[in-house]
Amino acid sequence: MLQDALLAWFHYLAIFVLVVIMAAEAVLLRPGLSPDTVRRLALYDRLYLASALAVLATGVLRLTLGAKGAAFYMGNPWFHAKIALFVIIGLCSIPPTLAFLRWSKQPRGYVPPEAEIRRARRWVMIESHLFILLPLFAALVARGIGL
Repeated sequence: MLQDALLAWFHYLAIFVLVVIMAAEAVLLRPGLSPDTVRRLALYDRLYLASALAVLATGVLRLTLGAKGAAFYMGNPWFHAKIALFVIIGLCSIPPTLAFLRWSKQPRGYVPPEAEIRRARRWVMIESHLFILLPLFAALVARGIGL
């Protein structure tokens, strides 16, 4: 039981870090970005990737080593919906990541056009709004709804 609790804790911790980074990106992506903010967004995006991978890794550990076992999860359609949504959110993170990489390769002092900032922010906001459904799907899975 201690192992299961620790796996859950690490999973939740990774999720919280991911949410904080996503919120930070959304806050920073405003018209009138400073050149320092452009560089900071690239750093935050790398941290976003690391935390998303941590969420995925800890989730796989919970699936394989957790108290409920893989069979509990694999037969539940809400689990598959949760994984599909996580993948969709990951795909939505690609356009802002590409923008941040493009911006960070520009000469020092570069500030992207407002249209590009708005486009990147829109994708981050889509991710954020989709993310809201993940805890619902997780609660449905945890309670065995759908089995």
